Amino acid sequence: MSQSSGKWQGKARIQGGRPSLRHAIFMPALVAISHNADLKAKYEQLIAAGKEKKVAITAVMRKILVLANALLRDHRKWVEKAA
Repeated sequence: MSQSSGKWQGKARIQGGRPSLRHAIFMPALVAISHNADLKAKYEQLIAAGKEKKVAITAVMRKILVLANALLRDHRKWVEKAA
């Protein structure tokens, strides 16, 4: 159950899911925020919207997973967009 509604006040935590995967993808997400223009833009958009930094990093982590799953599903390799 989400604690983000009602009178609850406090910091949100990430729990559940696959902790080993979460731990493994945290650092690649930080690197992606620094070096990938699309993911950096998404991170900055979330920060500008008032999200906490860790929440924004978690959103980038999810985007990386969705992208990786799509590439595997379509049997494609990552190709960076031309600038």
